[in-house]
Amino acid sequence: MNSKKSLVAYFSHSGNTRTAAEKIAGLTNSDLFEIKPIKRYPNNYDETVAIAKKELNGNARPKISDSVKDMNSYDVIYLGYPNWWSTMPMAVFTFLEGYDFIGKKIYPFCTHGGSRMGRSEKDIKDLCHNAVIGKGLPISGNSVNSCDKMIKNWIEVK
Repeated sequence: MNSKKSLVAYFSHSGNTRTAAEKIAGLTNSDLFEIKPIKRYPNNYDETVAIAKKELNGNARPKISDSVKDMNSYDVIYLGYPNWWSTMPMAVFTFLEGYDFIGKKIYPFCTHGGSRMGRSEKDIKDLCHNAVIGKGLPISGNSVNSCDKMIKNWIEVK
């Protein structure tokens, strides 16, 4: 039996990443934490894309509405996000910069429309250089409802 405590922390705009996060949490018996920006993104896709690009270009750190109560109690973090502009949404940068991940294992997963992990794994390594970063899992947004086997294989191989 695995005694390591794990957390699935995720940001989801359209619900695809949430679906994947819930599947991973169920398979790993992990706690679930949603990274929620205080200022919500609009429902309109084009407006959200424009805001995300502006945040990325400005290296913004949007404030998030909550924090993990005891990050020190977790050994493994599954980190989920949509791939926006070839990386994570800037609110995920805010989340990562809010904790010390020394000695923790971070396994990223992202939903995407064709660009897979982009440069997000490198960005996570740059932000969390004291953590061990595992191989990421890219999940096509249009296959998130049928990706159970892919997720299970990723968890078993990690």
